[in-house]
Amino acid sequence: MSLQSATATVPAIAATLRRHPEKLSELLERLARDAGERVSMREIANALDDRSFGAFLLVFAVPNLIPLPPGATMVLGLPMVFVAWQMVMGYQKVWLPRALANYTVDRTTFQRMVKRVSPWLRSAENWVRPRNWPLGGAIRERLFGIFALLLAITCVLPIPFGNWLPAFAVAILGVAHTERDGNCLGLGVLAGFISVAVAGFVVTATGAFLMHIF
Repeated sequence: MSLQSATATVPAIAATLRRHPEKLSELLERLARDAGERVSMREIANALDDRSFGAFLLVFAVPNLIPLPPGATMVLGLPMVFVAWQMVMGYQKVWLPRALANYTVDRTTFQRMVKRVSPWLRSAENWVRPRNWPLGGAIRERLFGIFALLLAITCVLPIPFGNWLPAFAVAILGVAHTERDGNCLGLGVLAGFISVAVAGFVVTATGAFLMHIF
């Protein structure tokens, strides 16, 4: 689908492209309000094109922050892995393969996702701003990508109670990267380390329990 057809499908995209980009919370709410019966990843990508990798990490982390059937994070977490991998490889812009770009969710599900994340995102936008940004240069950007990739892989793994926290950490990192906020980045890194530690503890405890049984 071309950019022209995408903007025709989702009016919010066309409005966004015509003027200065909205805040992420406003843009997501517009997409949820004005989209058709189904929303594709390509339409979201077109709307967020100028928000860099951080915005895509945030958007792709959102589905993992709502209660989902077992195993759903193994599918919904893959876009985070894909975006983080591109950062590690030094890509300048997020590229979506056709299968992922054409993936859609129904409007009700998308609205529920946005409704859940918008209050948190609006609160974050009240204090998130460009400051103390330490990731200048390609090497540091790639290190950021490696850390985000680790969290994304942790989110995809079938670890009991181990998926929500790394997705939350990726969401914080996404906001920090989009706004170039070093303070927010620190919070995201802290949440990321905690999530990896929790996941490691769960895996270790589960392994010890299974070895004890068998």
